Amino acid sequence: MQVTRQCEHCQHKLCAKRVPIFSAMSTEEINEITDLIIRKSYVKGEAIMTEGETIDRLVIINSGKAKGCKYSIDGKEQILYLYSEGDFFGERNLLTNLKASYSIVALETVHVCMILKADIRQLIKKHPEIGLKIMEELTMKLERLENTIEQMGTRTVEIRVIGALLEFAEKFGMEKETGRMVALPLSREGIASYIGVTRETVSRSMNALDEEGLIQIIGNKKVFIENVEALKNRFSETKF
Repeated sequence: MQVTRQCEHCQHKLCAKRVPIFSAMSTEEINEITDLIIRKSYVKGEAIMTEGETIDRLVIINSGKAKGCKYSIDGKEQILYLYSEGDFFGERNLLTNLKASYSIVALETVHVCMILKADIRQLIKKHPEIGLKIMEELTMKLERLENTIEQMGTRTVEIRVIGALLEFAEKFGMEKETGRMVALPLSREGIASYIGVTRETVSRSMNALDEEGLIQIIGNKKVFIENVEALKNRFSETKF
């Protein structure tokens, strides 16, 4: 596995320009960050970060998808987060010595760019706005986790499935003339792990939504949503 400190001639797009915490920086400042980047690739199923690991880097997803997950003693998986191009993780540990509280696993081939903890801390001292952006990102992730816990405790299975589909549509959907095509980042079993139900329950709920015309299931990996607003309305009308 080849690792390099340079991104100038990277075959992938320059990741720093697409990350929210660096978005307001000048070209000169971006070049400064580029000089600090270490590039690495992971294959499907490979751990990018392991629960309990000491984190010494900020990791930016350049391309591909990954999941943040925890495993119970009996090996049951709970998916907490989904990451794709432009997302980053490891920020929680930049200013502390806490160990990783969950694992990050590649869902497909993933190319990442990493900045070591010592380097990113120096950047924050020089550019305090980066620290503020990191705090914003931490707040958003906490909100997502709180919403997940709320859904598991109070919302119907249908609403959990619809909520996941709407999230996938926003993050992974592609606009078409007649609606939005969504490439599902997870299998039915993965979706079940994400929202805290069984695989069979996910399949039944998705089939029911398909029969109603709210979604169109295309094989195992895609869903077409003709009217996203109608799906949002169902989500709002039957939250509990």
